Amino acid sequence: MVVGALQITLHLAYANSLKAKRKVLRAITDRTRAKFNAAVAETGANDLWQRIELGFAVCGNDPSHVERQLDRIEEFVESLGLAEIVDVRLEVMNLKDMAWAPQARWNNHNG
Repeated sequence: MVVGALQITLHLAYANSLKAKRKVLRAITDRTRAKFNAAVAETGANDLWQRIELGFAVCGNDPSHVERQLDRIEEFVESLGLAEIVDVRLEVMNLKDMAWAPQARWNNHNG
């Protein structure tokens, strides 16, 4: 299994309240979920009016597909034009390559 994580930090120059920020935040998260079926959450700067930190997660079985999906999400968020992207961090992890990942186990419990 391949897991990709994308963190985007946005700046809202015109936001003058948390209500204004929440309106933009909701628009970005709702549209991204609907278009890409990706997990998305606010991951920081919760009480700052002009800053949004969003985390996105995608999983699949092909690292290049997961990375392309995250790239498309970044492009989509930018194309919305609701806020300026000031930082992007992306990481793709192949869990079967990780040392801590346990071997697959199939438990057959017969009652």
